[in-house]
Amino acid sequence: MLQLSGLHLLLTYQCTFECDHCFVWGSPWQQGTMTLENIRHIVREAQDLGTITSLYFEGGEPFLYYATLLAGVRLAKEAGFEVGIVSNSYWATSVDDALEWLRPLAGLISDLSVSSDEYHYDEKLSQQARYARTAADRLRIPIGVISIAPPAAGEAATAVGQLPASESGVMYRGRAAQKLSVNVPHFPWSQFTTCPYEDLRDPGRVHVDPLGNLHLCQGLVIGNLFQTPLKEICERYDPDLHPICGPLLRGGPIELVQRYGVSHRETYADACQLCYEARRDLRDRFPDILTPDQVYGVGLA
Repeated sequence: MLQLSGLHLLLTYQCTFECDHCFVWGSPWQQGTMTLENIRHIVREAQDLGTITSLYFEGGEPFLYYATLLAGVRLAKEAGFEVGIVSNSYWATSVDDALEWLRPLAGLISDLSVSSDEYHYDEKLSQQARYARTAADRLRIPIGVISIAPPAAGEAATAVGQLPASESGVMYRGRAAQKLSVNVPHFPWSQFTTCPYEDLRDPGRVHVDPLGNLHLCQGLVIGNLFQTPLKEICERYDPDLHPICGPLLRGGPIELVQRYGVSHRETYADACQLCYEARRDLRDRFPDILTPDQVYGVGLA
């Protein structure tokens, strides 16, 4: 049985930014946002599972739907969960403004992670992040900054699962596979024999999107929470028999490519790019697993 301690709610695929490194192709034009009833359902499912201790709200940009975000945070807190939020802090246009946005969340959230780097703003630590930090400190809300290093300046990504409140390298999946992989060093495809960034056997946390999809990795789904109880999804999940996770666990992205005869190039920026592009080409064969369109950039530039 899959043992989960955390659920990360993708409150919306929409975002104020359209960052080149985004895993989920977030943009102002993306489609898909949770309703309050969706959140109530997810909270109940998390309670029924019995092992989950924390719920995070992220996106896209969750502050775009502030009333729903605040109500969802209250529901999660009242249900006994530790609650966190991941945001780009676009709303922190001054310390006073940031205080107004954050004050209703004081005492409800135990972590606020704000993104600040040269993909989001024109400097590594943006003025918005500074305002957000000052306001959060005054309200005693724990806050951290997540930064993604530009490919030319950063080492290979080292994060596993949730990005750390520090600097991480680009993972070439989602929009990054298309937008950022061209001008970085490439490596022989045959060297990608493991999935280095996600624990597909025991992930600890998974993401649930506005459509109910339960993601091990963005676009790699093990069930739909709006169609099947979370407890049942966790009980049924067998990583070795899963048609996508099984090959990845046995031999990484190259095993996935070889198992299904996917065409490939000779070099890739990293294992994520090979895996993401292979999964994209396999979507017709596994439409319920390699989904939704949003995460594969369908209909977006």
